[in-house]
Amino acid sequence: MRPDPPDGVTEEILQGGGVNQVVRRGHTVRRPAGPWTPAVHALLRHLADRGFTGAPRAHGLDERGREILDFVPGQVAHGPAVPYARNDAVLRAVAVLLRDYHDATIGFAPPRDATWYFPPREPAEVVCHGDVAPYNCVFRDGLPVAFIDFDTAHPGPRLWDVAYAAYRFAPLTAPGHGETVPVCEQARRLRLFCDAYGLAATGRAALTDAVGERLRGLARMIRDKAAAGDAAFAAHLAAGHPELYLADAAHVARHAPVLREAVR
Repeated sequence: MRPDPPDGVTEEILQGGGVNQVVRRGHTVRRPAGPWTPAVHALLRHLADRGFTGAPRAHGLDERGREILDFVPGQVAHGPAVPYARNDAVLRAVAVLLRDYHDATIGFAPPRDATWYFPPREPAEVVCHGDVAPYNCVFRDGLPVAFIDFDTAHPGPRLWDVAYAAYRFAPLTAPGHGETVPVCEQARRLRLFCDAYGLAATGRAALTDAVGERLRGLARMIRDKAAAGDAAFAAHLAAGHPELYLADAAHVARHAPVLREAVR
């Protein structure tokens, strides 16, 4: 805990925050704002209006210029091997939550001058969350109830979000990258995810390619931001994250026939 200089209210630094420092103040969370914050807050207001409960509500900016969001009670799955984030029930529930989120974004009209963290991608079927992973899910009673950290939200195809979420939750990682999941089990879990989401046949056929493209793009982004002087991404670069993502992309490409057959 530490005092907040402007008004003496205590703030608790929350676990995680790999890029930003996130604090809790009472029933709210305070996070650094960016050029994308107005578009993200407009999206969160749209989700609230649509009755989607799996995202925090936005409440503008505080006296320091930080965004104010609802604190969503529950547990966040930090770390590579959180048991409750890896069972079949969680896999299905995350896929359903992602589908509900995507469907709730349909009809959203971004501000005319909207800026996004990631550039929009075509076809802009929905507004992608951009980083659906255990560390951005809030769990209660062992099941996911909400997504958090919408900084990377951007218009794009459903598949772009599905590919990354499936990568994180199957997980589609190479041997030695935190968890050892046999390819046959990765394939089985990938099928469960696709079925629970209701992914169309065209998306299933393109899924492994989308995972590879997403991971290569992530590795490139880390290198670019580190080269531009971003300290957080420089730490990711020093930790070897780009090489890990590229190795996972190669793993998915190597086993693409098995994975594609599983989700047909």
